[in-house]
Amino acid sequence: MKKSATRLTTIASAFLLSLGAASTAHAQEKFTYMTNWYAQAEHGGFYQAVATGIYKKYGLDVTIKMGGPQVNIVQMMAAGQAECVMGSSDLQMIQMREGGVPVVTLAAVFQKDPQVLIAHEDVTKFEDLKGKTILIASSAQRGYWPWLKAKYGFTDSQTRPYTFNIQPFVADKNVAQQGYLTSEPFAIAKAGVKANTLMFSDQGYPAYATTISCMEKTVKDRSTAVGNFVKATMEGWKSYLADPAPGNVLIKKDNPNMSDEQLAYSVGKLKELQMVTGGDASKAGIGIITPERAKASYDFLVETKLIDPAKVKMEDAYNTAFIKDAKVMP
Repeated sequence: MKKSATRLTTIASAFLLSLGAASTAHAQEKFTYMTNWYAQAEHGGFYQAVATGIYKKYGLDVTIKMGGPQVNIVQMMAAGQAECVMGSSDLQMIQMREGGVPVVTLAAVFQKDPQVLIAHEDVTKFEDLKGKTILIASSAQRGYWPWLKAKYGFTDSQTRPYTFNIQPFVADKNVAQQGYLTSEPFAIAKAGVKANTLMFSDQGYPAYATTISCMEKTVKDRSTAVGNFVKATMEGWKSYLADPAPGNVLIKKDNPNMSDEQLAYSVGKLKELQMVTGGDASKAGIGIITPERAKASYDFLVETKLIDPAKVKMEDAYNTAFIKDAKVMP
């Protein structure tokens, strides 16, 4: 009888252990997020949340996949290869929705769009660029370029293609080029060229940047995981800005071309200009999207005829419930 009782106890213990293991395995729910470019400091909070176990704390086994110049991340998400993606801006995601992809934006890490124009030192304001050659990517035609044309009277005839190479700018003082606040200005300074950086957001450009954007079905079917991902990501960003070292290790692992010097410069700019922690985020939490800003983005797209309001409604393009609940204060 004693042996039988001992055996039953052993079996029961093994059963409970197996249940615990299954529960633990189930708790770590797989979740894939795709960024919009190669790994860099601008993606730091996501990598930090992986590196420091913040996602795991929220029951998520998160994989960060890099985007790149030839990668259509929204198409890949629609095909089931990612739960959510990093929109370059909320404007981009509204346009995707108008194009028939039921994508919804839940949060925006960058309260200002880091897009800039970089000009030689004789140019100190946007108005000085009239008549100069401006190098822009084709995607700009669906984003900031219509805004610049309307605000400053620039013309399509003064544009040339930007090939993500700073040499044309370095070689010609009559040329300005697009860039990202935390990236190209660093490369241009390293090349020994004195330049001025002009930020669109300083002049009223409404876009948010570095979004968490997901398929409607994912938000509905996996709402708990999505909510946990949003909150954990914002905790990751708070942690990254305090000490970026853990996240930077993973960034360099994904993108070996990324230097410590570039990472330090980028983090410095994010902090100096309060890209993540400023504006409404200082009061409502990292990642916040306000109705007023969302409306400004939507209205800009309608006014510039970049979307047909009959095809996409503002309230369908955003779902701010998760980020309102997150409240991760800087």
